[in-house]
Amino acid sequence: MISVIIATRNSETELVHALSALVPAAAEGVIREVIVVDGGSSDNTEKVADAAGCVWIGRGNASRSERLAYGASMASRGDWLLFLRPETLLESGWHHEAQAFIERAARASNGPRTAASFRLRYEAFGLSARVSESFAALRSQLLGMPYGNQGLLISRQFYQKLGGHRPLPELEDLDIAKRIGRGRMVFLRAAAVSSGEPEREGLFSRFRQAFARFCVGTLRIPASVAVKLHG
Repeated sequence: MISVIIATRNSETELVHALSALVPAAAEGVIREVIVVDGGSSDNTEKVADAAGCVWIGRGNASRSERLAYGASMASRGDWLLFLRPETLLESGWHHEAQAFIERAARASNGPRTAASFRLRYEAFGLSARVSESFAALRSQLLGMPYGNQGLLISRQFYQKLGGHRPLPELEDLDIAKRIGRGRMVFLRAAAVSSGEPEREGLFSRFRQAFARFCVGTLRIPASVAVKLHG
């Protein structure tokens, strides 16, 4: 039913946890394959993927968007594609809700042209993480613009019709969400738990990146233009 595509680069530790969350879904037949497309890791990412039975594809220094697009082109066993980041751990039981969404989409007339994402949570403790989660929920519901660490579940047919991920150095998550459109994006109750810290960079850098994403999500500026501001 679902082909999972994960773009990695030196993601050894994160990938272990991300793949562990997929085991129940694979055991129940919801996940048919997991494709890991790597951008030149120098750690044990490949060994982790191999031990888990993933399809491993090396793509040198290709950007994340290029790796995601290539992984989608190599997926062959699922009618639906689930794009994940290695630092994203899906909440227990997520596959039941995803399966219900897919079954509902199969019955609805516009179902095949609908995509879904998960609610964002951070592993970090403290007020900063909770505020970031609240802003993510507000952005998701108002603009239909999930970030890449929230995952993206989309039918192969719809993904191909949209033209897939465009070759961008950054903001590929908002670019494809913009093309999907708010009215065709569903947000599931299950959470995507990100191991990344919401505030790992300097204040100016965070402001610049947030403003670039605001331009794409709210002002509808093309991601190819805003990516220069994002840095």
